[in-house]
Amino acid sequence: MTGDIGARLAFVREVERIKDTLRSGITASGRAESVAEHSWRLCVTILSFADLLPAEIDRLKLLKLAIIHDLGEIYEGDVPAIHQNADDGRDARERADFHKLTAVLPAALRDEFRALYDEYAAAGTPEAVLAKGFDKLETILQHTQGANAPDFDYRFNLAYGKARTDAHPLLAEIRALIDAETEALADGRKAWTG
Repeated sequence: MTGDIGARLAFVREVERIKDTLRSGITASGRAESVAEHSWRLCVTILSFADLLPAEIDRLKLLKLAIIHDLGEIYEGDVPAIHQNADDGRDARERADFHKLTAVLPAALRDEFRALYDEYAAAGTPEAVLAKGFDKLETILQHTQGANAPDFDYRFNLAYGKARTDAHPLLAEIRALIDAETEALADGRKAWTG
């Protein structure tokens, strides 16, 4: 058992690096957001809306997908949405990095984590569809709250991830509210006043 616990601790120690992996998003106080912070708020977002999801949705699996989804960015970092290109090999690199990260884990846990990672990437289950949609929502929500540069392109967010957020009625309803805030910011008006 000690070796198993040691392997799990080694994984958890390595995952700490995600706290220092920065994203292009800016917090309300004006500093760069980390991948860990994004993933944390993604989980909080899912928890906040979980009771509105259909009963057949496996909420624990949904949270597992959210926690794991960006761990492939641990070694090479995040690529801002405006710079992503389907043909840039990013997905394969991130998957390889996730496999490197999880290699230390006991086989059953390693295989479970890798299966979750692949499920998220394929977006072929209701939970993965929701995880991807909530991921896009958290990103554009952060853009409405961050202390962004004066030339920040808010209009980019009006189309960003639209196919993912249109994939479920709840996601689309949340998206409509965030898009209204985004449009206000794009027009130079104050958005959310909460």
